[in-house]
Amino acid sequence: MKAEYINPFLESARFVIEQVANVRPSTGQLGLKEIKLIEKYVWIQIGMTGEMQGDIVFGLHEQVALKMVSAMMGGYVITEMDEISASAISELGNMISGNASTMLFNQGVTVDISPPKLVHSANSAAFVSRKALTIPLIMDGIGELDIQVLIA
Repeated sequence: MKAEYINPFLESARFVIEQVANVRPSTGQLGLKEIKLIEKYVWIQIGMTGEMQGDIVFGLHEQVALKMVSAMMGGYVITEMDEISASAISELGNMISGNASTMLFNQGVTVDISPPKLVHSANSAAFVSRKALTIPLIMDGIGELDIQVLIA
């Protein structure tokens, strides 16, 4: 995995989160982590085709997702993962990935992304545990969002 392929997702996530939630995230330690079923956790999976094949998975605890959606909605308190909050958190993953794919294109790497697939611990029957390169983003007052890169 080349850093120049990971960095656009990190840069994009910081930019998008700052724009939609008015929070400037800091970057945690880069590492290798197993993506596995965790109770009360949400994953936003974006497939990638083209010169990069694989998935980008954004993982966050359900409470962090709710706080993020609340921040995206201007502070309106969201208390459950319903259709609207699921749609909003999926769109966050879509915006980050779309912006990152534009950055990659500007670097000469052609990538197409799939629509986001939301995987929640409540509907995770088809979830497959895998190892991924993980970069956590820490958002003050909200929590942590893991960017997990699974590129072949």
